[in-house]
Amino acid sequence: MSKRPASRPVLVDPHVHLWDLSHIRYPWLTPPFDTDNPNGSVEPIAVDYPLDAYLADAGGQDDGQDEGQGWDVRGIVHIDAGAHADDALKETHWLQAMADARGLPSGIVAFAALHEDGVEGLLERHAAHPNVRGIRHIINWHPDPARSYGGEDLTLLPVWERGFALLARHGLSFDLQLYPGQMAHMAALIARHPDVQVIVNHTGMAIPSDPKGWDIWRKGMQVLAALPNVAVKISGMGFTYRPWTTDLVRPYVLETIETFGTNRAMFASNFPTDKLFDSFQAHFNAYDTITRQFSQTERHALFAQNANRLYRLGLNI
Repeated sequence: MSKRPASRPVLVDPHVHLWDLSHIRYPWLTPPFDTDNPNGSVEPIAVDYPLDAYLADAGGQDDGQDEGQGWDVRGIVHIDAGAHADDALKETHWLQAMADARGLPSGIVAFAALHEDGVEGLLERHAAHPNVRGIRHIINWHPDPARSYGGEDLTLLPVWERGFALLARHGLSFDLQLYPGQMAHMAALIARHPDVQVIVNHTGMAIPSDPKGWDIWRKGMQVLAALPNVAVKISGMGFTYRPWTTDLVRPYVLETIETFGTNRAMFASNFPTDKLFDSFQAHFNAYDTITRQFSQTERHALFAQNANRLYRLGLNI
């Protein structure tokens, strides 16, 4: 793993995707590619992304930088990478075997469609893997079909909440990827299940182009942050701004930290998806710059310790 300048905190990256396209099916990484979606064309990342490729990106090799410019990655959490639903368990098996052999990923957040029949059996099978910590079921819905990840807001269905309620039974957290317009009713649902740790993905995916977009995002994040069992991952700058710069995202990042506090926010790479928007170094150098005036304890929490604690990784950092 890479060395780092002394001023940089160590990193536990809580949002990483790895894939082997010959082993597991990923419909969204399969041609034909289009640009009418939240990512834009994913063709540049529709290639195998093994653990060593991630470590090279984190180490600065993606920018041609020397090893000393990279980040000292002490652990990673793999988040479901959009595999075909029938390959969900296959992805978990593959990742657990990798963890057993190499020590990474430190934690696994697997996929399960919470509204479908048989979800409890799937949760039980996922949870039987030692490194599984949680579940993600992407539920982004937006009136603009180009932004939506599905045809309806599944979280409004009673059957979806019944699936969500099963997470606590298996000791699983939930990674929440949604849009600001869904936050108010999701906060009410989460409040009914205080024993499920919830982690908001990608800084809440603000949509400035929406009418009252910032106001909806701000109010939604405040309602979610009022719940003690909700935390947030700061990533996905390219979902909100394209292109983005450090100065442009600074208020977005700082307000998110202020809303959730330095003990419930964490920086994440979302690599290689965020590679569509800029390099690993560009993203984390921005977060480093934005928080330069924070205390060492706060920065350690944001870059490593919160991820270690919230995903129950047990790392000695």
